Amino acid sequence: MVPTGLQEAVEARVVERSEQRRRRIELLQEPGGIAMADDPARVATRIDRLSRYHPDVRPVSPAAIAAHEPAAMAAAGAILERIIQTNDLLGVAYLEGGVAAARAVGRITIRDRRGRLAGYGTGSLVSPELLLTNHHVLSDAGTAEPSIVEFDYQDGIDGRPRPLRDLPLDPGRFFLADEGLDIALVAVKASAAQLASFGFNPLVQAEGKAIVGDFVTIIQHPRGEKKQIALRENRIVDVKDLFLHYESDTDPGSSGSPVFNDQWEIVALHHASVPAPGHAELGGIVNEGIRVSRLLAFLRDQRLPSAQQALLDRVFAEQIRLPGTTPREPRPPLDGAARPTPAGTARPGPDGWTPDGWRPDGPVPAGTASEGTASEGTASEGTARPPSDGTARTLAVTAPFDLYIRCEAADPGRRSPTQEAVSIDPDYSNRRGYDPAFLAGGHRVPLPALHPDLVPLAAVNRSPSPAAGPPYVLPYHHFSVVLNKRRRLAFFTAVNIDGNASVRLRREPDRWTFDPRVPEEHQAGEEIYRANPLDRGHLVRRLDPAWGPSRGVAKLGNDDTFHFTNCAPQHADFNQNQTTWAGLEDYILENADNRDLTVSVFTGPVLADDDDPYRGVQLPRQFWKVVVMVKRNGELSATGYLLSQERLINGLEVVPEDFSYGEYKTFQVPVRRIEGLTGLSFGDLVAADPFDRMESTTTAKEISDPRRIQL
Repeated sequence: MVPTGLQEAVEARVVERSEQRRRRIELLQEPGGIAMADDPARVATRIDRLSRYHPDVRPVSPAAIAAHEPAAMAAAGAILERIIQTNDLLGVAYLEGGVAAARAVGRITIRDRRGRLAGYGTGSLVSPELLLTNHHVLSDAGTAEPSIVEFDYQDGIDGRPRPLRDLPLDPGRFFLADEGLDIALVAVKASAAQLASFGFNPLVQAEGKAIVGDFVTIIQHPRGEKKQIALRENRIVDVKDLFLHYESDTDPGSSGSPVFNDQWEIVALHHASVPAPGHAELGGIVNEGIRVSRLLAFLRDQRLPSAQQALLDRVFAEQIRLPGTTPREPRPPLDGAARPTPAGTARPGPDGWTPDGWRPDGPVPAGTASEGTASEGTASEGTARPPSDGTARTLAVTAPFDLYIRCEAADPGRRSPTQEAVSIDPDYSNRRGYDPAFLAGGHRVPLPALHPDLVPLAAVNRSPSPAAGPPYVLPYHHFSVVLNKRRRLAFFTAVNIDGNASVRLRREPDRWTFDPRVPEEHQAGEEIYRANPLDRGHLVRRLDPAWGPSRGVAKLGNDDTFHFTNCAPQHADFNQNQTTWAGLEDYILENADNRDLTVSVFTGPVLADDDDPYRGVQLPRQFWKVVVMVKRNGELSATGYLLSQERLINGLEVVPEDFSYGEYKTFQVPVRRIEGLTGLSFGDLVAADPFDRMESTTTAKEISDPRRIQL
């Protein structure tokens, strides 16, 4: 039985979205309308996800769909009409997948402490040990303790009941619930062999699993009856931040049922059905499910005792449904662009950006930190907050089963940065790269010029864009890179930063990738970083290009920074050290006499001849940065910085010595001195350097406080 408060909340959401839902349903009736019925970026990621299952589908650029380019919209509409708005002819693999998915779904028999029947629900194994259902089915560990899950409560193909397999729940081993999201995750008490016979339905992190117009299938135990299936003629009619709304046949007892797309990926956790006045075409009913992306984001934020954390981590690590099966790898895109290959890898998504990147309104235990930013040398960028409505949530952890952590709402109304899974836009043709005319006042700041002796060492872009500059420039979203193919590291990076349009996207675990436009042997890849204290250090900071008119555009820039071309090996003591280097751009954007809150930044390693070799790569000992802005009086200002060990600064000459790491410090230096160290030419920026006019060119001023910067 759905609690009254939950029912009322769902009804309110359904009523609130009546007009949007009506417009979207109308669009679905138009030829090609399915490509316009949802957020353009979400549509693009859905097409990309479908390409894993349909070899003839070519990904469509998110930027092109967002711009409503006619060719892109026509291609998107044709793909979605053919695959989703189909005439119900499906391959037999659909049935095979359904059989596998159904094996992991069971009926939850809810009992009170005296063993008396209190009700029914539905649950699905989502890892080898853990069962997922609703909070209102199993509200706490005390309710789960006497309850059981029954598998194979169904008829066989001969019409006879199958042997029932009832298993107790084990909240003493693991139990976690959240009332606001209406989810509960509990361990099942059984041997590994017993549970393995049922397999499980993995919670896939990848984006693009569902859009408005997609059909869904629900495997359920309505009213506690034998397992049934609401087969496919059930359509998603709305996608909200936390929930999906869809047509379907469900009844009490269906709570906790997994909601699948046609590829048998769980897209939501069903929890309620409510009246939809004025929507006769929906049978007068709208169903609501919790989006699996939001569920996963909540789970990822948890910090539990080690034994429970190990069980929870398997929800993310395991991707195999049945013994002997393997996750489907994505098909290489037809244009040869890179695409992440591990199962569960996410792709760019919609406005918030993602079907699979939560903008967390849900809580985490007090004191829980967000994902860190070690490889950028900055502190953690945000902690998930309790919901804005001030609702208190209960998280139950185990040993014993009645141990709880009470998380009271704090700082209501404040939203955390968006949690996003790192992904790479597969269409490299739409990247414009660094813009020399980005700054205000008509100032043009071109890319640094390579010394003629360095040009032969630059890796050539196999798909050059004339607008991006010389053929060795690699353009990305809002930044560019020039790569030294001999050193396998960047000569320099160049990024435009717009402080007025920046988006604070919260960091997810790193997923670095090669750039397919240059040979992999010209890029320092993962082999450099294995089993050692070296970090993958961003040159263009992750958040610097994360700006634009929408979160989707911002995420394109954010994710592009995870190319190995933008990476430099940095010792952990260096990369994680909190120096003023980490905040130079932020300080100049927000505190300097900066017109329009925009800057252009050039960054790179000092590629010295005597840098020590390691696994085929010489490791840089120093890094430089040049920050350019327009002051309020209209003048251009360019300032140079060097990050180095103190003992390596001796008139700014590199002192030959063994490669070792000590205390790194930030120094302001003349731009012309960076030219001498790198072989690059910054042209007119030397004349725009106030430090050069005031200090000796052999002097370096340590910056222990950003206020000491000479602008």
